[in-house]
Amino acid sequence: MDNGRGGSPAHSVRIGYGRTCHLSPQACRREDFPPGARGAVAESGVKLAWRAWRPVGSTTAADKNNYMLPATQDEADPVTDTARAQPRPQGSLLSAITRITDLFTFPLRTSHYVELVNPLWTTHQLQARVMEVWDETRDARTITLKPGLNWRGHRAGQHVRVGLPVEGQHYTRTYTISSPPERPDGCFTITVKVVEGGRISRHIVRNLKPGDYLPIGLPQGEFFLPDAQPVKPLFISAGSGITPARSMLRSLLAQERLPDTVHIHYAPHAFDTIFGQELRAMADHHPRYRFHPVYTRELGEQQREKQYFSLAQLEQLCPDWRERDCYACGPQSLLASVEALWQEAGLSRRLHVERFRAAFAQVPADAVGGAVAFAKSGVTAQADSATSLLRVAEDAGLNPAHGCRMGICHACDTTLLSGCVRDLRTGEVRNEAGSIVQPCICAAAGDCTLDL
Repeated sequence: MDNGRGGSPAHSVRIGYGRTCHLSPQACRREDFPPGARGAVAESGVKLAWRAWRPVGSTTAADKNNYMLPATQDEADPVTDTARAQPRPQGSLLSAITRITDLFTFPLRTSHYVELVNPLWTTHQLQARVMEVWDETRDARTITLKPGLNWRGHRAGQHVRVGLPVEGQHYTRTYTISSPPERPDGCFTITVKVVEGGRISRHIVRNLKPGDYLPIGLPQGEFFLPDAQPVKPLFISAGSGITPARSMLRSLLAQERLPDTVHIHYAPHAFDTIFGQELRAMADHHPRYRFHPVYTRELGEQQREKQYFSLAQLEQLCPDWRERDCYACGPQSLLASVEALWQEAGLSRRLHVERFRAAFAQVPADAVGGAVAFAKSGVTAQADSATSLLRVAEDAGLNPAHGCRMGICHACDTTLLSGCVRDLRTGEVRNEAGSIVQPCICAAAGDCTLDL
């Protein structure tokens, strides 16, 4: 919009939550900032103030690079810097006392000593206490977590990052919150299924116990039902992809606004169905919820493909699927089939997908790996053409920063010093020295050197 001065356009700058003021780039004097921002200007100068408050509606990549501090809690790195994601209210008595005591605890903060008394009271890092564990199936477990002071409520269907120390290294994984936000005790749950060959999922399911503390992030994600718009949901899930659907269903029941809902869920057997008994009981008590479990191996290995997702099966279980908003979550093969069908029907706008892993392209048959050198660590490891560079680094004993492991959060970004890497999502080969690459979704395409 025009700033009325004949110069550069003005920006709407978000101050706190829900309040904005209008500033032009030329008008960055202290008096132009609202009272809540003047303290930052006085203490750190105009540049820091502009980094701390983002122009509303300006969400380009360039803006995100220019405004380094997260403008909303969703843009913060939730596991490593929750204090930034949830700033303490300025001017409060507690923050004033903390600023004084921080002078005596330098280079640490008062929060680090509070952690020794109760980790849930810390402000420098958000943590949660394991309150209860419950086995849902033979290879899936629900973990009840009590979050610390800086936690904020989630929306049904969102996910959270969880940090885990395993064998002397710190790992970060993302899990859907499987409980509704209306839970009265302030706790939330994650439900984890053992991934074949996975080290972290197995550790959570087999070793985590009540009384353990875990660093966590703030709720994130756009996979949730709209607040006001009426929808007739169709849930299509498989395996642990049932967790966001369960959270949404429980939330709708708590709000007493469960609409006409159809749920198709795929599992190998009835005893492998996470929340199986709970959802069958829900269907018995609530006629508006129709639960259709499909057991892909019930008829034996030879007949399993007949049970896979197909148009004929969908027409049988949900004849009015074209009139519904579909929410799909599960393995990549299921999601690819669902996306293809909805696209063919011209209904992609009514399809909402949540992925647990990035969708990778087919690796060329003639693709080769190579020696991966990690310059800062002085470590070299051999890699094939299909294994992510992040996994190669971890297998070599390194512990690089990471987050989603899907190429979304950019927490693992590093510099390619030399050589070639391949983006596993697109198959694109990158060989420009000095370019930024994401180890979680890139593999070696010959010898390469990373700034790790």
